[in-house]
Amino acid sequence: MPRAWRAACTASGLALVAALGTGAVLPQRFVASPVPAAPGSLAPVLSEGPDGQLVLSWLEPAGKRHALRFSEWRDGAWRSPRTVLVDDSLFVNWADVPSVVPVGGERLVAHWLRRTAGGTYDYAVKLARSADGGRNWTVPVSPHHDGLLGEHGFVSLVPWPEGGMAALWLDGRGMTGESGGHAAGHDGGMTLRHAVLGPDGEAGHETLLDVRTCECCQTGAARTRDGLVVVYRDRSEREVRDIYCVRWQAGRWSDPQLVAADGWEIAGCPVNGPAIAARDDQVVVAWFTAPRDSARVLLSRSNDGGRTFATPVRVDEGSPTGRADVALLADGSAAVCWIEGEKGPVRIRARRVAADGELGAPVTVAASSSARRAGFPRLVAMGDWLVCAWTDPAEPLRIRSAAASQRVLPR
Repeated sequence: MPRAWRAACTASGLALVAALGTGAVLPQRFVASPVPAAPGSLAPVLSEGPDGQLVLSWLEPAGKRHALRFSEWRDGAWRSPRTVLVDDSLFVNWADVPSVVPVGGERLVAHWLRRTAGGTYDYAVKLARSADGGRNWTVPVSPHHDGLLGEHGFVSLVPWPEGGMAALWLDGRGMTGESGGHAAGHDGGMTLRHAVLGPDGEAGHETLLDVRTCECCQTGAARTRDGLVVVYRDRSEREVRDIYCVRWQAGRWSDPQLVAADGWEIAGCPVNGPAIAARDDQVVVAWFTAPRDSARVLLSRSNDGGRTFATPVRVDEGSPTGRADVALLADGSAAVCWIEGEKGPVRIRARRVAADGELGAPVTVAASSSARRAGFPRLVAMGDWLVCAWTDPAEPLRIRSAAASQRVLPR
């Protein structure tokens, strides 16, 4: 965590102690960090950079159009936002969202979704780079080169060697009659694909990673000591939709690998994808599942860069909506957040999961909703601190964020 943020959070805590009186015990809580986003803002994404940067991106109304904006945390607060673009063709959705990712110095990579002529879910991925902190951007390009109508989205961005940026996305070209379906080399379902955006802003060739995935569950990607791990929800011929991963190591992509055998058989997409965090050879994955109508949020750990995963542990409290995110903490434990509650109070909850799977007591980050308008909460660990961002579902929508010491999560 940047020193300025530590100072800001410490000042907030000292002010609270003063209000409570000398000797008071500081309650465990997250400290609000106001976001410079307009009413109606949604789709928050928190992205970390290699130099300790933290960027929050979101969408917000701009007259009859929408804007993709972002802010960097500096000097104890979110800075004035910068705008990537304002466009009337942006695909605006609660689950499939854009991002702005810092890659060192003033370099940034942004992705967004642009509607194309056709149906409601015909849209393309666009990527652009900035070398000056977001003041100027390269001409946007698409990582996919099919030129077909269809869904292209649920993107994960992660740094690639030699200054590139790996883009992973779900690609629906096989779900349209134009692509040839089976004749195109797959069964007409959603696929997982990969391409690299080079330092020059040009997109390289595509790689097909999985021929049949869930249609609209988020992907996740993280760097390990030896490469990358990508997680996503698979889709079998029997409509079992469990979490899988693929790995980039030693210059090649692995075959798809099961993370955990939940056996969740469901005829439609739950729109509730996995999240991943990694450091060196440590990888943690969190996800929602509901086999036999038993909803739960699970976490599994790998100690070998994603080659094998331990038996998952359940982290929810019995009534989860899901929408999990995960971070690795300084002591090697994981922090998980998710939306809990279907009736009565609905809250964003977070808890610590030790390396041996032992669960700490859950804490509340904020009130929320199980409705789609509440979106997906986001969680990152920076230094000794945790940062969370979410969409406040009250009318009008608005992005919120808060920070806390990692000690807010009991062991």
